[in-house]
Amino acid sequence: MDADFTPLTAADTPAWAALTTVLAQVDGTEEFYSAEDLAEELAEDGVDPARDTWACWEKDGTGERIVAAGQVRVRTDLLDGRAVALLGGGVHPDRRGRGIGRALMDRMERRARELAAERHPGAPVTLRNPGGLPADPVRPLLLHRGYRLSRYFAQMQRALPDVGEGEGATVPSAASRVAPPGIVPSGVTPAGIVPFRAELSAGTLRARNAAFADHWGSTTVADAEWAALIEARSFVPDCSFLAVDEAGDVLSFCLAQDWQDGPLYLALIGTTPAARGLGLARACIGASLDAAAREQGADGRPRFSGATLHVDADSPTGATRLYEAAGFAVAKTFATFTREVPALGS
Repeated sequence: MDADFTPLTAADTPAWAALTTVLAQVDGTEEFYSAEDLAEELAEDGVDPARDTWACWEKDGTGERIVAAGQVRVRTDLLDGRAVALLGGGVHPDRRGRGIGRALMDRMERRARELAAERHPGAPVTLRNPGGLPADPVRPLLLHRGYRLSRYFAQMQRALPDVGEGEGATVPSAASRVAPPGIVPSGVTPAGIVPFRAELSAGTLRARNAAFADHWGSTTVADAEWAALIEARSFVPDCSFLAVDEAGDVLSFCLAQDWQDGPLYLALIGTTPAARGLGLARACIGASLDAAAREQGADGRPRFSGATLHVDADSPTGATRLYEAAGFAVAKTFATFTREVPALGS
């Protein structure tokens, strides 16, 4: 079929959400988004929906539906002298093999290079695209277009602790478990594990940028991008915890999100380099799990079915071992594909 694309708009988000639900179920990504979540994405700082997003529509027996969608973002900072473009999207399973994915990739790659040239003139570009699970049909397309498998990421999950038992990291006794027995990290007081609050946001951003400076593919998160994260409807501050020192500086963090009905998603976990090895991240994770176990929905039933996170399988910090020690187990392994292209016009 001939693919006819139009930009995504706020009015399209219900149909877009319906597509993402099908992709999450069929491709096994479990990445579910509501229409409200997607509307927030379109409104984020630096996103121009008219130029950075695409939807392919077709009529079916009940009206029109989106059978493919995509979007492009370019990070604000360079990574090793290269602009980093993030491409994402998908094609409805019953419309694959008809050239729609190829047409969508043509548009996304072209726009990625244009946007990179606008933000980082003269810089070469790394195109980054999620490759899903091993059987994901996008992988042959990516390889055909010159992408290579660059990194594996593990999805890990666990059950929540029983209410009353907990993980031993509730706020009043946090310092007693943030280090091996008899060792309390210097500067961390018994109230050192605290819930996220607005006045600690800037300090948490500084800690995030310091913690991820040595992570693969990571760049500095700018203020506007950070604001979008902590102001999003998916952010759960009551289940997000920080380790702070006596001066109020953030040393470690575990920030949580709620995507549709299901598990609590631990979206960002990290520790500043100087504070690693003290058990702070595990204490923050434990506090988040304890808080999530106590959360109830409007019907009085548990709000979350468990907890999940993603981790770089080759993280230099040994994060996978940390999460295994916190009770998480690998459920799936995803891949990221990249392609290096020159600056537009070079």
